[in-house]
Amino acid sequence: MKRIFITGASGCIGHYMSETLIQNTNHELYLLVRNPRKLQFDYQARPGIHLLVGDMSRIEEYSDLLLKDIDVAILAATAWGGTGETYDINVVKTLALINLLNPKICERVIYFSTASILDRNNQLLLPASQFGHDYIRTKYQCFFQLNKQAMSSTSPKGLANASSAIADKIIAVFPTLVFGGEKNKPYSHLSAGITDVTKWIGLIRWFSLDGSFHFIHAQDIAAVISYLVENPDFSPTPKAESSGVDCLVLGNPAISVDQAIAEITSYFNQRVYLRIPLYVWLTNIFIKIFRIQMDSWSRFSLNYRHFTYKNPVTPASFGMQNYCSTVEDLLKVSGV
Repeated sequence: MKRIFITGASGCIGHYMSETLIQNTNHELYLLVRNPRKLQFDYQARPGIHLLVGDMSRIEEYSDLLLKDIDVAILAATAWGGTGETYDINVVKTLALINLLNPKICERVIYFSTASILDRNNQLLLPASQFGHDYIRTKYQCFFQLNKQAMSSTSPKGLANASSAIADKIIAVFPTLVFGGEKNKPYSHLSAGITDVTKWIGLIRWFSLDGSFHFIHAQDIAAVISYLVENPDFSPTPKAESSGVDCLVLGNPAISVDQAIAEITSYFNQRVYLRIPLYVWLTNIFIKIFRIQMDSWSRFSLNYRHFTYKNPVTPASFGMQNYCSTVEDLLKVSGV
């Protein structure tokens, strides 16, 4: 039986992860939550589930627990907005939590980042730090620091401190576009807006868009995390180039925007006879005509277009069954 410390349990991914670990394991779980009323899963389903009412800003209050008892730490908590808060939670306190862990006891740290900070070769994407929202920028900064520590620990000289020692235990996971949510779980931002997309599919189907992406359902993320918990010696092969931290991109194989639109129209039994190419220059004209507000990251994303990555994984990568592999699967489980 492992002792697992989990942050971010009240979020969409956190709900699926916590429920999976509660139902499928006997591990002792320590859930750090700010507001227990947000938890919609049954955290009293069995013994060994501990609610720690607090937040990341005061993570030092749990230093004894982290130092003496924790075998696995799953770090999914994040702050989404506000420059000061996002940097404090997503960088300062996240690093502080990791460095409070005892490398002689803790066998695995699973750190949640975002695929938005990676380029198509799974390397850090510099524009993410230049143009990204507070959330994206601080995720870039935190992973940069973690990777720096890990590289130091494997250098010829090495660093004989807890930071570099625990860095060897970290595996960073980079979710792509995340869908998920149901009556007893909060919806992800994308799933919450999926009905808006399907409402306009009659118009969208006539346009051809140059772009591609990966997606994954939170239930599949939970299955991968459960595998990593049970297999602490797992290491991705090949390792990411120039990376000291083990990295996993979470997502189904890349799909083009046009393919996604085609699958949605087929799901609703609609046909596409022709498509008008929506070039970037034409999109920019629409933006000016309709006075659409575009921040720096949105502008970069419009020009970058292909958010694809090397070697993405799903439960099927580990011999398990995928919950959602296709756009049709997503639409079915979303109830549209």
